[in-house]
Formats: sequence, structure tokens, C-alpha cells
Amino acid sequence: MPASTTRDYPDEPGTSHLDNHHPEILVSGLKRSFGKVEAVRGIDLELHSGELFAFLGPNGAGKTTTINMLTGLLRPDSGRICYQGEPFVATAYEVRRRIGVVPQHNNLDRELTAAENLRVHGRLFGLGGPALQQRIESCLELAGLSEKRDTPAGKLSGGMKRKLVIVRALLHEPAILFLDEPTAGLDPHSRRKIWAFLRRINQEQHCTLFLTTHYIEEAEQLAERVCFIDQGRIIASGSPDELMKRTGSYVLDIYNDEDVDNEFFNDRATAMARLEQIDRTVRIRKTTLEDVFLQLTGKRIDP
Repeated sequence: MPASTTRDYPDEPGTSHLDNHHPEILVSGLKRSFGKVEAVRGIDLELHSGELFAFLGPNGAGKTTTINMLTGLLRPDSGRICYQGEPFVATAYEVRRRIGVVPQHNNLDRELTAAENLRVHGRLFGLGGPALQQRIESCLELAGLSEKRDTPAGKLSGGMKRKLVIVRALLHEPAILFLDEPTAGLDPHSRRKIWAFLRRINQEQHCTLFLTTHYIEEAEQLAERVCFIDQGRIIASGSPDELMKRTGSYVLDIYNDEDVDNEFFNDRATAMARLEQIDRTVRIRKTTLEDVFLQLTGKRIDP
């Protein structure tokens, strides 16, 4: 928790301090270093209820460090984190109940069945009896894993394991789900299934999603709002369409002997007029978020 935070919460259920008049999360001046390495360098961001938000950047940009601070796994060196207007205290019962976390790597108990993995998680959140059993069955059904309920987690496919990790984080019905690289290591077909699954969670479960990713297509397909992070700093934010329009809606790829030059245009007609003036190999296409990042940083996000 930030060093400047003085308010504490009760560690038991009680009268809620949280309301709907503030952003779900408000972050200001957040910093974290590891020795001489500045992993996060004073970021500000807001997350609103119901959003599907993507934190997009290359490996090592500071995404995981940020998500670890927002979920209480790391203490910021400085800065402020508020949940619905209240300073974040990692031990606060109300905030813990509002957060679900999907880590970058599958950390299931491979020997336990799908249902047993969920049951252990539920017990950690104080759930039990018929209520817990009902949530287990509901989560297995949501993930399409009802028929795999008694299968050891180690014998599930990669996509099934990922779905199980995601619904495990939903078991206690959080308002906000943090997902760190949710489709890392999955094949393209499984990745698209997870995308559809996350859209369902956002729409049907009314759950706010905060996902980190270095997959450009993932952010374009899923996010209502994207925030670019590079070298620990936020360099741009907005909807995918807004970010691409700022750069130019159309791009010409102009092929040289050893490289490709890019020229951006606000409309296709202007791009076509320019194309007619070029005597090299040229391709016209719509701008992508990859182009936006390239224009901002001079480098691409490695897949």
C-alpha cells in the first residue's frame, strides 16, 4: 500500500464505504523500482465500472509490476491507489472481495480435480456449504467444464486450464477481474476461445476487466479502452479507434531494399493519391495499434 495511506479498513464484513460515484480504480503518481531499475515511473490511470480495459506494452514494460501493486502483491515506492474513492489497503476485506486475480502462469494444483481446485479457493474466501457448491457448479458451467469437474487439473488441455484459472478468480463474485497476460502460451484457436469467454464474463457477469497483454490483436479485439505502457511510463491511452485515428486511419507500407517505410493518412483518397506518386512496391492498409505504438516509440511490440 502507498506509504501516504493512513486510513485503514476493518478486516471483517461490515458497512460498505464503497459507492458508485467514483472510478472503480484511480491511480496517481505510482512508482516502483527494483534496485536501480525503475519498473514503474509515475503512472496515472482510471478504470471505470463495466470497462474492458487493456494495458498494452512489450515484455518488461512494467505491466505485471503495475498489476501486482494494484492487487496488493507489491508495495509501491510512492503514489496513490484508490478503489471507489477510498485509499487502497491490501488487507482491507471489502477491497479483497472486490478483486479477482488471474496470474500470468497457471498455478492450479495439478493433482486436484477441477472442482477441488475451485473448492480450495472458495474456502480461502470463507465460502462453504451449499453456497460454495452452487458457486462451483455455476463456475464450471460458465467455463464449459462441467463434464471435467472430476478430472485432475494436470490432465486438462491448455485452454481448459486457463478457463479454470479464470473462473476460480470469479468464484467469490468480484467486481473487478485482473488478468495478467491471459492468453500467453495458447495457440491461436484457444486464444480466440478465451477472448469470447472474457467478453461473456464482462457482459453477462457485469464484471470490470483489467487485462495486461503484449498481443496487439488481443487489445484490438477485446478492449474498449487501451493504455500503452513502455519503459514504466504510460505513453498514450484511448479507445483503439481513437488511438488509430490520431496516427492516421490509413497507412502506406513503402518497401525498400532492406526495410519498410510507413506514411499515414487520415482518409483513403489521400493515401491513394500519394500511392500514385510512388514508383516502388507499396501496400495500402488500415492502421493498427501496432502502428500507433511504432509511431510513439520507434519500435514494435514483440509477439
